[in-house]
Amino acid sequence: MNIKVSPSLLAADFARLGQELKEIEAAGADMLHLDVMDGVFVPNISFGMPVIASLRKVSSLYFDVHIMITDPIRYIDDLAKAGADGVTFHLEAAEDVGAVIDRIHDRGMKAGLTLRPGTPVERLLPYLPRLELALVMTVEPGFGGQSFLPEMMDKVSAIRQSAEALGKGELLLQVDGGVDRSTAGACGAAGANCLVAGSAIFGKADYRGEIAAIRAAAQGG
Repeated sequence: MNIKVSPSLLAADFARLGQELKEIEAAGADMLHLDVMDGVFVPNISFGMPVIASLRKVSSLYFDVHIMITDPIRYIDDLAKAGADGVTFHLEAAEDVGAVIDRIHDRGMKAGLTLRPGTPVERLLPYLPRLELALVMTVEPGFGGQSFLPEMMDKVSAIRQSAEALGKGELLLQVDGGVDRSTAGACGAAGANCLVAGSAIFGKADYRGEIAAIRAAAQGG
């Protein structure tokens, strides 16, 4: 299985973001995970369109934007203008999930959908035919550095099985939260092919080594 690694910007050194992006790109990152939080849907605030637009000027990485905001359809146009390549939103935050997926596609971006850990995976499965990415959160969204919830691997397996049944083997099935070289194997074994890692990469001495170790562990799993 081809495993993609998406380092999470939240764990980067914000005093040197441009350089951090160049370093993870050179180290073999496949994409950059950008968490946009509004302080309402989740109890934290991160960054918004100006930061994404500024980083877009200095990076050719795929911008994998995860929005943890209420009424997400309001921001799809702005995300497209800022340079997002894909937008993943929370099912619980949208009044009309299908309309948000349509807006993302209409603006030329890939659509992803995710759930809080306590939301049943069955709520996501009907949307799989229309998605390029499904994200399984293995922590409660809003803060980095939380512990990995291994029971979420059942969700990963359910989504992978459903995707295969639909003939969507190319679906990016992403895991976010507590991912490192010790948990990546379980993610790969369950069917994930895209791993988000923050503190497991940023802040370490060897970005290339950490990215390679996470990828290898997932492939081994």
